[in-house]
Amino acid sequence: MGKVAMALVIVGALNWLLVGLFEWDLVSALLGGDSHRESSMISRIVYSLVGISGLYCIKYLFINEEHART
Repeated sequence: MGKVAMALVIVGALNWLLVGLFEWDLVSALLGGDSHRESSMISRIVYSLVGISGLYCIKYLFINEEHART
């Protein structure tokens, strides 16, 4: 269950990265809705930082849980 939750968090973070860099919402584009978002520069920076954090967290999907506890 933890890996599924982490994968969803990463997908969400990558979506915010796309919003921050390109003002394009992948989830809305795939599921229907307005895929273009107009945002202020500060919010785009925050979205991009969240997305970069998601990229960083990808490595945690591949860590053995038993190894992480020791």
